[in-house]
Amino acid sequence: MTTTDEYVIDVRDLTKSFNGKRAVNHVSLQVRRGEIFGFLGPNGSGKTTTIRMLCGLMTPDSGEGECLGYDILRETRMIKPLVGYVPQIFSLYQDMTVRENLEFVSRMYGEKDYASRTKKMMADLELDKFENVLAGRLSGGWKQRLSLGAALIHDPKLLLLDEPTAGVDPKARREFWNYISNLTSQGITSLVSTHYMDEAERCNRLAYIVYGDLMAQGTIPEIINHAGLITWAATGRHLTRLAEALQNQPGIEQVIAWGNELRICGTDLDLIQQAVNRFPDYKWEEVPTNLEAVFIHLVAERTGG
Repeated sequence: MTTTDEYVIDVRDLTKSFNGKRAVNHVSLQVRRGEIFGFLGPNGSGKTTTIRMLCGLMTPDSGEGECLGYDILRETRMIKPLVGYVPQIFSLYQDMTVRENLEFVSRMYGEKDYASRTKKMMADLELDKFENVLAGRLSGGWKQRLSLGAALIHDPKLLLLDEPTAGVDPKARREFWNYISNLTSQGITSLVSTHYMDEAERCNRLAYIVYGDLMAQGTIPEIINHAGLITWAATGRHLTRLAEALQNQPGIEQVIAWGNELRICGTDLDLIQQAVNRFPDYKWEEVPTNLEAVFIHLVAERTGG
């Protein structure tokens, strides 16, 4: 299988600076056909800039690669019609109805039977009950669905979603992700940036970018194993006191209140064990390291914190 057959996105060493400040620093990504790829990182880490470079909305300062088999530097006109992009901020016309927005976008893409296409998209996303409602009057969750409908109206091969569920209630988020998962069965590949760990866990593979640097890429088990974090959990009385006592212990990177437990993380097994042994009045057990702890570890690694 050739690279372009296996990968919808295959980019190498993408770099972008603004006013002399490096926003994306030699980032390489490979997104396989038909997968949901999660793109994570703190605010201001370069996720949106990277996504815009992938779909031809922004030109990298350096680097190379292909998106949907086309060169991201020289063939952006070929890429754009094949991509559906949902931006972080709702960008459709607030003073147009749901139907008018979808028909407008459909016509922009040259769809001749735009009315029929719009009707089907509204039905698929259950937007038909809001057909004549102004977009500006929709709730956050329904605005999100309308944005998704506009991104899908021209049958794209690749969806780029930039924090599409920010500010949306849990029920709407779950319904959104169920729909995205169903799209993979139709052969649509999705790259989704998110801050939510539960959403990250629904992705086939992930990449984590911290202030321009790509810190990790792979499946969740691969990323967790590569970090090398060891996690122990304590139960007992006065966990707040224990947390205070553990803050400055050698080898303890994180002290986390977790329900009725207190968890500690670090990469040095001996130092973790020594810390555990110093507090024998608590019940200790080693537990699996979760994704959130790994990401906090990667931020600290990048920033020296």
